[in-house]
Amino acid sequence: MPFRFEPLAIPEVILVEARAFPDDRGFFMETFKQSEFARGGIARQFVQDNFSYSRRGTVRGLHYQMNPAAQGKLVACLKGEIYDVAVDLRRGSPTYGKWVSAVLSAENRRMLWVPEGFAHGFQALSEGVMVWYKVTAEYSPSTERGIRWDDPALGIEWPLPKEALLSPKDAVLPTLAELSEADNNFVYEVRV
Repeated sequence: MPFRFEPLAIPEVILVEARAFPDDRGFFMETFKQSEFARGGIARQFVQDNFSYSRRGTVRGLHYQMNPAAQGKLVACLKGEIYDVAVDLRRGSPTYGKWVSAVLSAENRRMLWVPEGFAHGFQALSEGVMVWYKVTAEYSPSTERGIRWDDPALGIEWPLPKEALLSPKDAVLPTLAELSEADNNFVYEVRV
């Protein structure tokens, strides 16, 4: 099998390990195969790819988009290492407001599936980090939202909190408690 799928503590968030085929020249690996991902619980159509470059300490997020443009994200680190985080924002979910994380790197070749209904962010743990991710909805400025990376109610254990570099927009994001009721109900109702 070219992929291994491991649900995390919030089982809708899935760690994906791609199998590499090494030889004297380096290695080859598939990064996405629709049929395999559907078998692993990720049956989505991706419509946009994004790429970012970050300095050590940079925090990007915690971002999400509201319906009708809610995004699922398949995240991979192509150079360096990141601490990747997903926060459950689904009303009615038993894990609402909880988070999971994984370290993704060029060396471990892991990817993280962050479904619709979750805020996503990462911190660059090394210099010159390159992150690529596929999304299930196109970027929509009118539905873009975010939550503070250091919201004390979330208690995310960022590895380099004193080195955090933020965009001006991310530095003023609200906490989860400050979100308006309309924004907080952007996701599908979860049947418990």
